[in-house]
Order: sequence, then C-alpha cells, then structure tokens
Amino acid sequence: MEPITFTARKHAFPNEVSVDFGLQLVGSLPVHSLTTMPMLPWVVAEVRRLSGQASKKEPVTKQVRLWVSPSGLKCEPDPGRSQQWDPLICSSIFECKPQRVHKLIHNSHDPSYFACLIKEDAAHRQSICYVFKADDQTKVPEIISSIRQAGKIARQEELRCPSEFDDTFAKKFEVLFCGRVTVAHKKAPPALIDECIEKFNHVSCSRRADWDAAAPSGEPGPGEPRRPMRKSFSQPGLRSLAFRKEFQDASRRSSSFFSSFEECDIENHLISGHNIVQPTDIEENRTMLFTIGQSEVYLISPDTKKIALEKNFKEISFCSQGIRHVDHFGFICRESSGGGGFHFVCYVFQCANEALVDEIMMTLKQAFTVAAVQQTAKAPAQLCEGCPLQGLHKLCERIEGMNSSKTKLELQKHLTTLTNQEQATIFEEVQKLRPRNEQRENELIISFLRCLYEEKQKEHIHIGEMKQIAAENIGSELPSSATRFRLDMLKNKAKRSLTESLESILSRGNKARGLQEHSSSVDLDSSMSSTLSNTSKEPSMGDRDAMPNSESSFKLLSSSDDLSSDSESHLPEEPPALLSPQQAFRRRANTLSHFPVEGPESSEPVQGSPGVSQRKLLRDYESKANHFGDSDTTPVKTRRHSWRQQIFLRVATPQKACDSPSRYDDYSELGELPPRSPLEPVCEDGPFGPVPEEKKRTSRELRELWKKAILQQILLLRMEKENQKLQASENDLQNKRLKLDYEEITPCLKEVTTIWEKMLSTPGRSKIKFDMEKMHSAVGQGVPRHHRGEIWKFLAEQFHLKHPFPSKQQPKDVPYKELLKQLTSQQHAILIDLGRTFPTHPYFSAQLGAGQLSLYNILKAYSLLDQEVGYCQGLSFVAGILLLHMSEEEAFKMLKFLMFDMGLRKQYRPDMIILQIQMYQLSRLLHDYHRDLYNHLEEHEIGPSLYAAPWFLTVFASQFPLGFVARVFDMIFLQGSEVIFKVALSLLGSHKPLILQHENLETIVDFIKNTLPNLGLVQMEKTINQVFEMDIAKQLQAYEVEYHVLQEELIDSSPLSDNQRMDKLEKTNSSLRKQNLDLLEQLQVANSRIQSLEATIEKLLSNESKLKQATLALELERSALLQMVEELRRPPAQASEGPGA
Repeated sequence: MEPITFTARKHAFPNEVSVDFGLQLVGSLPVHSLTTMPMLPWVVAEVRRLSGQASKKEPVTKQVRLWVSPSGLKCEPDPGRSQQWDPLICSSIFECKPQRVHKLIHNSHDPSYFACLIKEDAAHRQSICYVFKADDQTKVPEIISSIRQAGKIARQEELRCPSEFDDTFAKKFEVLFCGRVTVAHKKAPPALIDECIEKFNHVSCSRRADWDAAAPSGEPGPGEPRRPMRKSFSQPGLRSLAFRKEFQDASRRSSSFFSSFEECDIENHLISGHNIVQPTDIEENRTMLFTIGQSEVYLISPDTKKIALEKNFKEISFCSQGIRHVDHFGFICRESSGGGGFHFVCYVFQCANEALVDEIMMTLKQAFTVAAVQQTAKAPAQLCEGCPLQGLHKLCERIEGMNSSKTKLELQKHLTTLTNQEQATIFEEVQKLRPRNEQRENELIISFLRCLYEEKQKEHIHIGEMKQIAAENIGSELPSSATRFRLDMLKNKAKRSLTESLESILSRGNKARGLQEHSSSVDLDSSMSSTLSNTSKEPSMGDRDAMPNSESSFKLLSSSDDLSSDSESHLPEEPPALLSPQQAFRRRANTLSHFPVEGPESSEPVQGSPGVSQRKLLRDYESKANHFGDSDTTPVKTRRHSWRQQIFLRVATPQKACDSPSRYDDYSELGELPPRSPLEPVCEDGPFGPVPEEKKRTSRELRELWKKAILQQILLLRMEKENQKLQASENDLQNKRLKLDYEEITPCLKEVTTIWEKMLSTPGRSKIKFDMEKMHSAVGQGVPRHHRGEIWKFLAEQFHLKHPFPSKQQPKDVPYKELLKQLTSQQHAILIDLGRTFPTHPYFSAQLGAGQLSLYNILKAYSLLDQEVGYCQGLSFVAGILLLHMSEEEAFKMLKFLMFDMGLRKQYRPDMIILQIQMYQLSRLLHDYHRDLYNHLEEHEIGPSLYAAPWFLTVFASQFPLGFVARVFDMIFLQGSEVIFKVALSLLGSHKPLILQHENLETIVDFIKNTLPNLGLVQMEKTINQVFEMDIAKQLQAYEVEYHVLQEELIDSSPLSDNQRMDKLEKTNSSLRKQNLDLLEQLQVANSRIQSLEATIEKLLSNESKLKQATLALELERSALLQMVEELRRPPAQASEGPGA
C-alpha cells in the first residue's frame, strides 16, 4: 500500500506587481563590493569610455527590456517588433533579486544615464556595475523608484515570513529539561554535564532529607503533595539514596575513563552554592521541544504554548554530551545579570535515548557550521583605516565637485604617496591612451588607481583581523603583506597619543587658570555629566576582558579634566563598581524637571560597597562648589525659571511644596537641580510676580489623602483584575471562533438547537439514559457548531450507559498530565506530521503555534498510553478534528473513546491487517450494491487501497471539507465505525455516472481523489441523509468471516513450493495468533463481565435475604401492634367489671 501524502497549498507572493522598461544597455564592469558612492561616478565614466571605444569598431549599445518585480530583477535583450524571438539571442543578460541591488546612481549632468551596482559573488566580494541609458530622461526617476520599491517589498516579505526557509531547515526534538547551573567560564571540560547532574542529585537529596525530617512517618504533610518517583534512574535528582550510593561506587571504579580531567578543574569551573544550582521541580511538566533553527535555538513548552528559552548561536559557547549519562546533553550560554553585567549558565537536558542525543549533537554541529558560512557571506564588507580602497574613497570624496584642473592637482598629490614603480606604471599607461583633455586624463588615472587598489585589497588584512592573527600566532612572524599595515597602525597610535597629550596639556592649563582666578569659568557641569555618564556606562566585552577593574575605573574617572586634587586623591582607594541587584537604584531620566542622580546615600560611607565612589564623587563636587562659592567675592546666583518654564515643570512633574531656595545652592554651580519632593512647589516667579507659598497640610489632611490614595489603589487593582478576566474571556471566544472557522453543511434550526440545549442542560445527565430514537432524530436534523464538542461528550456518555461493560479491553487509567511529563519515542513521526495536518486552517497553520503544540501533546500522550499502536500516520487528523471542538484534555479523552470503544484502534495497528479486511469489505459492498461501478473499477485494475485508505485512516479529514467531516464524526459518535463504510459507499454510488465516464486509471483516480471531495453542499447533505437510512452491520460481519475463510482456502489450494508454503503458513499462523489474542481479550472481558455479574447476583441475593428478614420482623411487629390495638379497643364496661368482681 502506498504511503499517505498530504500537500500544503502554496501562497502566492504578495504585492506581485511587475513593470518593464525599454532601455539601452551601455555596458557593465566588474568592481569590488567595497565600491562606495563617491567612486561610482568614475566607474560609470569608465564604462561609457569603454563603450565608446568599442562602438568605433562595432555597435555595442543594445536595446534591452528591464523587468522589475518584488520577486526578481531581470534584464533581457529586446529584439523589437520586426525581429522574431530567438531563445539563443534572447537569453537573459542578468537576473537577480531586487535586494541585491545595493547602489543606484543617476547622473545629474546627463539625466538620461543611470547605473546600478549588483552584488554578484559575496564569497569573492565582487559586484557588477550596469550602466543604462533611457530614451526618455523623465522616465529615469520612475525606474530607480521602482527598483527601490521592489527591494523594499522583498525585504519586508523576508522579515514577515522567514518560516518559508526556516521551516525546511529547523529540526525539533523532544527533551526533558533537567536544570541549570551557573558556571565560571564560557568553556568547560567534557565531564561538565555529569558534574551538573551530580549537583542536581545533591540538591534534590538535601531537599528530600528536609522533607523526611519534616515528616518522619514517611507521609507527606497536609500542605505538601505526594512526590512520585520516576522509574528512569538516569533522571537527575530523582534517585533514591541507596541507588546514589551504588552509583558513587560505580563512578569510583570508572574514574580512569576521564582521568585526564581532575576534580579540582571541574570544581573550580562550577561555582559552589545551592542558590545557583537549580534542578527543576518534579511536579511540573518539564518536557520541551528543542528547536534548532538557522541561527537560534528555541526551547518551546508545549504545556504553556510559549517560548521558554531563546538563544542565538553567538551566545552559545560550549555544547557537550554526558560521558556517564549518555542520554543527557547541555550547553553553556551567556545571560545578562541584574547589575548590567553577564554570567555563564549551563542548561542540562535529557533525551529518550542515546541515539537521539547523537542526532541532536550532529544537528547542532551542522547548524553552527551553516550559520558561520552564511554569516560570513552576509556580513557587509567593511573598510578599516588601512584599507587601500578607503584611501580611494577619501580621494573621491575630496575631488567631488571640483573642476578638472583642481582634480588633476589633487590626483598628482595623491600619486606622490605611491611607490616609484606604481607611479611610473600609471604614467606610462595614461600616456599610451593619449587623453584629449584633463577630464579624460583624470578618468584614466582614477581607473588605474581603482584597479591597483582592488588588487591590493585582495591581499589586505583588516586591523581587527590582524589583532586576532597576532593573538593566535604569538611569537610567530607576521605575514609579509601585513608589515605595511602594521606601520600604519603604529602611525595611527602615535597620532592618537599626541592628540591626547595635547588635550591633557590644554585641560591642565584651563584647570590652573580656573584655580588661580577663582571664577565661575570652571566647567563643572560638563565634567560632572561626563563623569557620571562614563561611570554609568558598562564597558564592552573586549574592554572588560582586557582591563582590570581598578585600572578601568581610574581611566574612566580621569577622563574628566576639571577634578580637584582632593577628589583625585580618593580615586585609587574607592574604585567605582556596578550596583548590586539589592542596592541598585534606577536613575531618573534626564528631563527638564529631574536630572539624573544616584540613589539614597547612607549617613556613613561603606568601604567597597557598590556605588560608593559615585556618591563620593558627587559629594566632592558639592564641597568644591561650596569652596568656589565661599572664596569668591561675587555672590553665587541661583538659577531661576521663567513663568513659562514653571508652567512646563508643573505639567511635567507636579510640585507641591518647597523648603527654601537655599536648599539648592550647592547645586547652582553644577547647572542642575536634585529631584524635589512631590509635596513641594517650585519656588519661582510667575508671570505676575512671586508665587505665594501654599500652607503646609496638617496630619489629618495628609491622613485623608493617604486614605483616598489607598482606596483608589484598591479600586485600580480590582479594575485590573476585571480587565484581565475580560481579556481572558475575549481571548477564549476569539480562539473558539478561530477553531470553528469552517462552513456548516447541515444548517441547524433554532428548534433543533433548543432540543440539544435542553438535553445538555439536564441535571445529572451522565446517569440518565435518553431515548435513542430521539437522539438519532436530533443528530439527523443537525448539530449546532458551537455545541458540537459538548454533544460529542454527551453521546459518549450515552454509549457508556448503554454498554456498562466494555466489549474491548480498556487502557490503563493514567492521568493526561502525567503522560505529558514523559518522553515519547514517536516524536519524529509526530513532529513531521504536525505541519501536514490541516495546513490551511488558521488554528494549525502557525509553525509550532498553540494549535500544533496542543495537537502534539494529544498525539504524544496517546503514543505513551497505547504502546502497541504508538503513532500512526493519519491519527493526527482525527485528533485535530476533536481539538477544534473542545479543549486539549477533553479531546484526548474523546480520542481514547473513539479508539477503544468505537473500534478505530484496530485499523492503526502496525500489521495493518484490519485495514486490508476493510478494503475487502468495501469492495464486496460495491459488488453487491453497485455492480456496474465495481466492474468498471476492476476493468481498470483500481483497488480500493488506491483511493479509500486515506478515507479510513483520517476519517475523510485529509481531503474533504471540515463541515462534512464534522457531520461524519457526529454519526460515528452515534453509530460507530461502520459509518465510514456507509459514507464511502454513498459517495461512490452518488457519483457513479461521472466515474463511469472516465476511461483510464489516471483520470478515475484523479476524479475520486480531487474532484469528489469538492462536491457541493446539497450533495453533501444528501450523502449524510443516505447514511442515516443505511444499515450494513450484518453484511460487514459476513464479509469479515468470508475474508478469513478465503485466506485459508488460498493457502490450502495454491500449488506453491515448500518455502512459499512455509512463508504463507507462518503469516497465517501470525494472523491466527493475532486473532487468538483478540479472542483472548474478548474472553478476558467476558470473564470479567461474568465475574461482575456474579458479584452483582450475590449482592442481590444477600439483599434479598436481608429484605426477607426485615419483612418477617415487620410482620411480627404488625401482629403485635394489631393485638395491642384490639386490647385498646375493649369496651370500658369490661374494664370496670373486672375490678368489681
């Protein structure tokens, strides 16, 4: 039988608007990819010069047609209307994506010419410059705009739907997240993974010891849940103490295996402490989908439907498999810390087996290699200071806009920087061509300089790359080609050091003058802001690695030129440090009303505490400002705001009260003010004079304000909770609307909807048997789409009430959440089929979206529950239909019901014998009900397995509309799996005249597979009505027996060799064993049913005996009561005569 294939529909490229222009191709020239815009006019001039020289011999300029669209840029020769199209002549001149056009130039002196620079070969850094001429010069801006717009649209589409390429590359694996450990370095020994697992064991055992101490009896406390123990001993942190001891003994014996790494190396690599060793909680679902993309690694949680971890390849520095724990692997990546720095963390995972870990490691290796190659190819070529083309770029910038005479002088000055041999070569080449004017001579010189510098650029080593080469090859000689550029580097360093020394001399002079004059010319404002900005900035990784903390802090603080000697004396003692997470106070934004200041400082400075040096620096500035203010004879003027600024400050940050203007005198010379209290107004002048101060509020008023604020906060929290509830309900409704996005086949009337709602709202419906005819009639009249999932659950409940003793063996009752915590061996097959299941439906179309992750959970849980079936292709469609109408856990329960109670499970067994029987049954039905159609199909040798296998395995969901499939499921929940035969027979019978019109195998199979599923709504409803009236249960049972009988006769009567007979007998024996097992299952079910019936009978007999005894007791009591009544009814006379006598 052929495998089932499902194809997704390809979406057309959006905004696909193609325009074409008729142009003249002047010529083209290969240039270096580092060619800049100032160089491009000279390249265009060279192309035009070469074209003019060639046109003297034969015409080179030819008519072309340029096609521009977001999907591509294409240039073809235009033969014209008179000539015929010739494929040899009209082959495309060039064809590329519009994103590869990285430069466009329009000649303002000659507007009919324009040029485009196209990246041709990224590996060899080569581009091609094409020069065009338009007959109508007014069309040139439109052409350039069209090319730019096409490139913009193409780039947007690449960013909007990157999954088109990523999906083909990305690989997904199911892993179990074990925990994370903070490590000291980005590299680690191979035994790190095993050491991390031992750390997890230590933490888990200590936790378990704490639990045992808290509950000595062994039972969990009232507030603690039971913690189950897993069977897998390779799971870290879940072993018993006895096993841990055995494992330690075994590890001592196998220590020679990794003797190359000493224990101290690993212990030094791992930072000790339980607060950074974080094994995950056992109670939570820790299974994740480990997705390896083009440049990133994702860890997606199928439980929360969110990305739990996302790391770029650049952030991953180490990846390894466990040595003793071969089913574990992990990687080290960089993570940012709270204080602005970063640290390294090792994540550890467990897989189902060792082979899966090997595959993950191989995939990671390939992904890293491909990403490195692509990054190298995509990385834009950059110019360093020593690049030869950088010199040409600066030359072209200098001569841009000059006349030819001045350009010639600049070029002659530049030629003097070349060697004598290079000067002589260029002079000779120019004189050979005999330029007729200065402009042509300049163009020739630039052309030869470009060729010379492009050759040099090929052998050039950038300054950054040369540093890396020098670091890698310590003690070795630099390449001979790098000696010249090393000299350039030394020159640049000398220039920088000279400039810095001059600046320091000037700054010292300014400082000296400022100290002597005691004037306000000292720029404390700029020095203060520069110092705070420098100390607050985090150094880069390279600076942090190359420079110690004390040295870096000294350099940062010494960059301010106006520090006094007193403040400088404190710098070596207290170097600045990053604020710790416990002490970090976020600095306010630098606005007009609030300037950035540090957090609240303590009364006494703490040695070595984070942020002390910055606060001390601020105090030094305060003392210095006071010193200048006291020593100077001129009074210090406080900064005052205008009335417009005051209004702005009140609007930006409301102010309430103020102590006195003298409070901010210390900051007046700094040019900034500290943040004011929200209870203080701004003491500034208004438009009509000074603003009067507000009265200070009493404690009672402040208490009332606090009460009001607290009540408002409580009200705000309540409103936020209500908004969250409304948002959640809105998301649920939107999700449900998205799921039920299909066209209904049988419209459900209001009366029928009312009947269903009445049945569903019946109290205790799970214990009440409803009339079967009534339910049959209601399903026939229609099922409301928004109640369909609840109705399916209701029909399953009625089936269980009708059949209290199941006829088939039921699976183990394992909770759904527990199944999700385990790893499945069927993950590859499930993950592959996720993208094939309803690819056009919006709920399942997103790659690893909420729909696909929920579907993965259901299929994974069932593969773990039913080990014999596991996962079979086509099962995803059945689960997908259920998931569209109910929640994830309810869909799993209904899948169990369909597979075990409705009998769908037998067709998904690995041997597929039941599917062969079903194909025989369908052929026999066609033979009995539609003989002419059966003969027509047999005449063309078309068996039911060619077209009907997907119908049975996917219950028509892979090819037919969802509305029709939902109606089929309605009937399956009501009548069982025989509905599939009824629907198949009805579809083939109703389209019999159309099938008989086709006269070959291809057209018949194509009609049944493609045309038949697209039948109209009327025909679909007619098919459903026919199915309700059919009854073929007896025929199906007879055909199944007939199949087995024919199989036995075929084995007995066929003249085969001994080997063939043995093979057939073995197959028959295996099938009989399967049948025997099925009968054994039925026998076990029958025995259990008999036992339950016998137990019920015993209970009834005991109840009967008890009732008889109770009846006898009641009869005796009744007789006693009757006797007492008779005694009470005696006449009073008899009662009085008795004492008188």
